[in-house]
Amino acid sequence: MSNRDGLVTRRDFLATSSTVMAGTLWPMTIATGMAAESKLEPAATVAGANRPRRLAAINSIYRLRSHAYHIINRIVFGYPVDGVHHQPPFQIARMYNDQYPKDDLSRDFCPQHGIQLCKTAAETLGANGGLDVDGVLLIVEHGDYPVNEFGQVQYPRFELFQQVVEVFRKAGRSVPVFVDKHLSYDHRKAAAMIQNGRELKFGMMSGSSLPVTWRNPSIEPAIGTPFTEAVVCFGFDRGTPEIYFFHALEVLQCMLERRPGGESGVKSVTCLQGDAVWKAGDEGRWSWKLLDAAIRRNPSRNVGPIRENVLKPQALLVEYRDGTRGAVLNLIEQVADFSFAASIRGSDQPISTHFYLPPPPGAKFFDPLTFNIEKFFAAGTSPYPVERTLLTSTMLDWAMHSLHTGGKTLSDPSLDIRYTAPASSGFFRGPVAE
Repeated sequence: MSNRDGLVTRRDFLATSSTVMAGTLWPMTIATGMAAESKLEPAATVAGANRPRRLAAINSIYRLRSHAYHIINRIVFGYPVDGVHHQPPFQIARMYNDQYPKDDLSRDFCPQHGIQLCKTAAETLGANGGLDVDGVLLIVEHGDYPVNEFGQVQYPRFELFQQVVEVFRKAGRSVPVFVDKHLSYDHRKAAAMIQNGRELKFGMMSGSSLPVTWRNPSIEPAIGTPFTEAVVCFGFDRGTPEIYFFHALEVLQCMLERRPGGESGVKSVTCLQGDAVWKAGDEGRWSWKLLDAAIRRNPSRNVGPIRENVLKPQALLVEYRDGTRGAVLNLIEQVADFSFAASIRGSDQPISTHFYLPPPPGAKFFDPLTFNIEKFFAAGTSPYPVERTLLTSTMLDWAMHSLHTGGKTLSDPSLDIRYTAPASSGFFRGPVAE
């Protein structure tokens, strides 16, 4: 049984072990008692400067439970790693917020912690248009922004990123940039951001916290695992489906990218809702067997028949260029958490796991995300490919267009994104409790 404390139970361990041993072909790591496979090397100072590494924070908003609140507070106050307090070797030097809602916290928080509150995004990078920080946090999630006809929140990630790039161009040098969640709601803007990074040769990191949060059981498919199909299920009914479809795609991608040859790109994307979802399952376009395996891992699963419980199912179907298939299903009345199941060539039994998200106000899944952000700023290169999030951003854009058309299957050359998966996913292992 799954366990809300993030521990691998004996039954989970034996069930997963027997699946792996039965196949004997595709090894999988089951790790406990270890927060991450590699520790962060404390790069407390910049070469030639006797000071902590300084970061610029460019946010949409800074209020309780916003993404900026969770990430920045961990850098300022620290957080537990392996049950021991970890203080990041970084300093938030300046902050810019695009919006100031009534519950804004930045006007009090910044003076208390020696952070300069700026009037423009460019100003956070240095005085008089200069560049004197060592990294940039671009955390544009939450806030009051318009939603377009495709159900996409028009967050100004691209526009704020371009202001950062302009400072880099004027300074003649650049620093690493972390972009929270997907790169942009528009795949063309997302691709332009990646191109900027390549052109100016600065490190980029982006994505969801889901790939690095705890898994139960704590499995890591080996590079080269011959996946044939996978399903992710979750439940979300607050706002446009785009918001959590992105997280589900990141779960799907961080697992399927480990198949032979790495990521080879996506052929097509289809987004369905209502009875069309069940019909697609009955026609074999996604696997009921895998959905059942994923739901059984889900600690929030409801009792009763799924077709009776779920009033408005939504499904995002992905066909990869190498023939692998993926599906993410939003099943609001059936589950609340994220879980994954996949079939592997040569094995009769699917593998499955639950991606654990400790709830607010602590939202401890920001611990592993912040830890990986620190690794990024310390090394200057992302611990996992930013191309993963370029692909999930692109899939999400076309999926929302598919949903708008009533479920047409869409293909486009922009989905042909290829990259190599990291040796380690960088997710946290072991117990969540300190």
